[in-house]
Amino acid sequence: MKLHTLKPAEGSTKNRKRIGRGPGSGRGGTSTRGHKGAKSRSGYKRKLGFEGGQMPLQRRVPKFGFKSLNRVEFKPVNLDTLQQLATDYKLETIDFDTMVVHGIASKNDKVKVLGGGELSSKVSVTAHSFSASAVESIEKAGGSVNRI
Repeated sequence: MKLHTLKPAEGSTKNRKRIGRGPGSGRGGTSTRGHKGAKSRSGYKRKLGFEGGQMPLQRRVPKFGFKSLNRVEFKPVNLDTLQQLATDYKLETIDFDTMVVHGIASKNDKVKVLGGGELSSKVSVTAHSFSASAVESIEKAGGSVNRI
């Protein structure tokens, strides 16, 4: 072993630049922050939507419309999705838990079955809500509808 062959242990050194360690480091003085202004100060956090003092977009654009605080938002699921599920996994009953397991809905969603597509399998479907065309198609195929 010779002095010129010595190397530091693996993982013991870091490649990051150390700032604010004097003028000899090349990154002293203002420590890469520039001169003055909010970004040069300690504790600076950029406010969401801040545009440098210009009137922010969300205050320039007029407000309109109304959303009820008591609205119920449903995750829409079409009949063709249920048909795909029934044929791929050979299911006779499709309930909310089945939809969650197969990634159609998440556990906090409320599911509404809509009449898009064709349903040919005899399937018992359980969901939070159904459209009239979905109920008609499911019952025409020989299945049943159950509301949660």
